Amino acid sequence: MTRALTTVPVLTAGAAVEVAAGLARSFASDAADRDARRVLPVAELDELSASGLLAITVPVPYGGAGLPVETVTEVVRLLATGDPNIAQIPHSHYAYIGQLRRNGTDAQRRQLFGEVLAGRRFGNAQSEAGTKHVRDIRTTLTALGDDRWRLDGRKFYATGALLAHRIPVLAHLGPDGPLHVAWVDRHADGVEVIDDWDGLGQRTTASGSVVLRGVDVPDSLITPYAVTFDGPQTYGAFAQVLHAAIDAGIARAALTEAAAFVRERSRPYPDAGVDRAADDPLVVHAFGELELAVRAGEALLAEAARAIDRADAALTADPARTGTGLSADAARTDAAAGTDAAALTGAASLAVAAARAATSRAAVDAGSRLFEVAGTRSAAAGLGLDRHWRNARTHTLHDPTAWKIQHLGRWAVDGTPPPNHGQA
Repeated sequence: MTRALTTVPVLTAGAAVEVAAGLARSFASDAADRDARRVLPVAELDELSASGLLAITVPVPYGGAGLPVETVTEVVRLLATGDPNIAQIPHSHYAYIGQLRRNGTDAQRRQLFGEVLAGRRFGNAQSEAGTKHVRDIRTTLTALGDDRWRLDGRKFYATGALLAHRIPVLAHLGPDGPLHVAWVDRHADGVEVIDDWDGLGQRTTASGSVVLRGVDVPDSLITPYAVTFDGPQTYGAFAQVLHAAIDAGIARAALTEAAAFVRERSRPYPDAGVDRAADDPLVVHAFGELELAVRAGEALLAEAARAIDRADAALTADPARTGTGLSADAARTDAAAGTDAAALTGAASLAVAAARAATSRAAVDAGSRLFEVAGTRSAAAGLGLDRHWRNARTHTLHDPTAWKIQHLGRWAVDGTPPPNHGQA
């Protein structure tokens, strides 16, 4: 591993939101320039790590704050209002902390959570290019004996890997075995991270390739993954709600910047008969429509996060799931009432589907319509206002909105629960 970092602060919920808001303002000041020149946010990511925000989901028994999903979601949304690239980079960091919380041994949790509390970052090496679909994984762990494994494969869309300290790699245990996670050192022999991401938006996430050639992995750094979906779970919903938070942040940032431009720089259309573009009734109406859409997305996002917290509380109350490290706050109430964990996890996934659909639309619409309300001057390349649409259009491609609406529609028509996998 690389050199140890200073132990980060353990933040309360209020402090986490306050710190995130402050960092968002700081990150926003140079976001357009980083986008234009494709400058990776190395210093900014170190600042984010040092703030303690990347440790807020470490469970209390392991020295962390164990903050609720509602807080984590708001932290990510705020960061995305400043720079959605920076907000996306730790997405998998949070997700794999959740994976470790569910499936790691006590020894594994103590080691890896300790690294997070020391300021280290997890990346990801999950998706692969050229396979049948997003859940078609070819990377394998081959037994070498003496509790060691050989890891081989090639990953793409590996957001966070380039600037990580450790990379969780999704791989089959043997050629046809169940999926596991290998927690490899970013600089281990046989690990190559390639900065070959060239998306039109989210340009500075470094979401490129990870090549794994004969990487030696001890048994002590391998955790189960497939078992995550053997029963009710919120792992998929949590990952999805963080994506929705990024989209909500993009939408709010686009609207805020468009409003400032209209107040300060746009000229009114002559037919409006007003002195300021901000007083043009057509412009005001368009802003009203955008504000409605963004507010709706933000409200659905907050409710989705609370739904996940309710489901997590019920899962914690299930005796079969004790020892997972999930927060037990409010679990007793649900358990006493006989709450059905499966029903609550399904409700959480549906709530997240609604949030994802709403925030995706709001982000793309706000990023596009800002030019409609701001006028011709706003199209100047040097302003970088187009980055909002490019970021929204690129990030919202992670999972098709149409499938979120399908899940909602099937529930509305027949009461069919959403699928139990990592994208729902």
